[in-house]
Amino acid sequence: MATDEPHWQKIAKAKFESISKSIPEPWRLESFPSNEKQRDVTGDYIRQYLSREEVEITEAIATTVVHNTSTGRWTAEAVTKAFCHRASLAHQLTNCLHETFFHAAIEDARALDDYYSKNHKPMGPLHGLPVSLKDQFHVKGVETSMGYVGWLGTFEGKKGTGKEKVFESEMVKELRSLGAVLYCKTSVPHTLMTGETVNNIIGYTWNPKNRNLSCGGSSGGEGALIGLRGSPVGFGTDIGGSIRIPAAFNGLYGLRPSAGRLPYEGMANSMDGQNSVLSVVGPLAPSVGTLQLLMKSMLSQEPWLHDPLVHEMPWRDEKAVIPQDRKLSFAVLRHDGAVTLHPPVKRAIETVVHTLEKQGHKVIDWNPPSHKQGLDLIHKAWAYDRGADFRAAFELSGEPMAPQLANTYGVESMIEPPEDAVHIAGNNVAKREYQKEYMEYWNSTVELTGTGKPVDMVILPVAPFAAARPNSYLYYGYTSIVNLLDYTACTLPVTTVNKNVDKPDPSFKPVNSLDKKIMATYDPEIYDGAHVSVQLMGRRLQEESVLAVTEYVAGVLESINLHRL
Repeated sequence: MATDEPHWQKIAKAKFESISKSIPEPWRLESFPSNEKQRDVTGDYIRQYLSREEVEITEAIATTVVHNTSTGRWTAEAVTKAFCHRASLAHQLTNCLHETFFHAAIEDARALDDYYSKNHKPMGPLHGLPVSLKDQFHVKGVETSMGYVGWLGTFEGKKGTGKEKVFESEMVKELRSLGAVLYCKTSVPHTLMTGETVNNIIGYTWNPKNRNLSCGGSSGGEGALIGLRGSPVGFGTDIGGSIRIPAAFNGLYGLRPSAGRLPYEGMANSMDGQNSVLSVVGPLAPSVGTLQLLMKSMLSQEPWLHDPLVHEMPWRDEKAVIPQDRKLSFAVLRHDGAVTLHPPVKRAIETVVHTLEKQGHKVIDWNPPSHKQGLDLIHKAWAYDRGADFRAAFELSGEPMAPQLANTYGVESMIEPPEDAVHIAGNNVAKREYQKEYMEYWNSTVELTGTGKPVDMVILPVAPFAAARPNSYLYYGYTSIVNLLDYTACTLPVTTVNKNVDKPDPSFKPVNSLDKKIMATYDPEIYDGAHVSVQLMGRRLQEESVLAVTEYVAGVLESINLHRL
């Protein structure tokens, strides 16, 4: 006898269908090939569905878009429609959207055009720039589910609050005042605590460059959407790598600022109140210049006046420039003692090191305090409540937890009582002591650089792999150590996997069982063509410097690649 479909499943299916129906009929694809038949849907593949004008608009970087909308070359309406169209295509190819509000966006764009026509000047530094948002931002007129079925029709799981579909996050208000156009919210894994984007509403969000692989997480919808140029820039969040992972997997630049640089006020979150390691908000985009534009614009709004956790720290132009005659010093982390890098990631690291050395910059080995010690501290912080926050959200609908999360938050240790104040305080003290030890190690590199200063930046992997295969993201050590330290870091796209070059290393010897398991996921045929990135890590609250150095290194890499052509 057939069993009835669970109620949560009916709700999830209805939501998925509503997202699909929100796409205007002319933009709906009648059919498209499976992941196996068409692994790469970027570039020429997605362009076939767009007009020449739409391609020109959507493949322009944000600084170009703003220049054109602010000088009257392009209307905000034309720009908004082009990105709405491309975002619609991106969703159909990867499952990257949770919410669309195209009609409202087009009305906002028309209002910006009217303002420009009457005043002969832009509304603000982001005039007419479409900006996508991770589904943690509250935007009037649409829901914030954060991937939970039980949050649909509520405000963060609560009914009758009066905030449903009317409340807006602080950053949303500030983006509007800067002249940005908001038009969609992107997919996340429920709980936000996995590097793959999967939930019971939209299913799995795929990597558009290689649909054998994950787009990353938890800002995975942002990564996939921007990777397909369905958005010129978007905002994600990062508590263990959730900006840098999808940025890296999709060949983008993603900035993880230190806590307190940008406003998080009024956003939905997991484990709210866990303050040992704060989630931060930051931008993802195809160019460093875009990240600089968004950071500088946001800080011009003085967010410290509306978010009590934001530092009163305007954009510092003097830190955003590297003197032309200055030689930089870098350190490189090739192995953290726990997990070995896949061959393409190893090649990317060595490419950056070799390139910098050829430019006359110093690169030393990075041998910091034990990363395992630091990772143990952040893992304790993530489990203070033993998963109570997540379980409460799942219990609202009765939906199951995705396997990627059940591996961590479904284990027996999560049934133990939550940590008490004594143990939380103890973990905070241990974290502070670890941060101090790491800081002094960084200071000590002044003896090795030859510049009279400690290293400027550290080059390290984002993950052991170019991107995760489904249900195979098993180690977050290379990103989450940055969160524990609260350092600033930015991803740097380097290359793509080449199956003829990135062959398995026959001399590989695992240092532990996890290392063996992760290396076993590497298959050159499956990974061929995937983006490969690294990250540059700077000290705390050094966003301007990190972006300046990232832009410099990216420029050197690009010039060498062009020379080879």
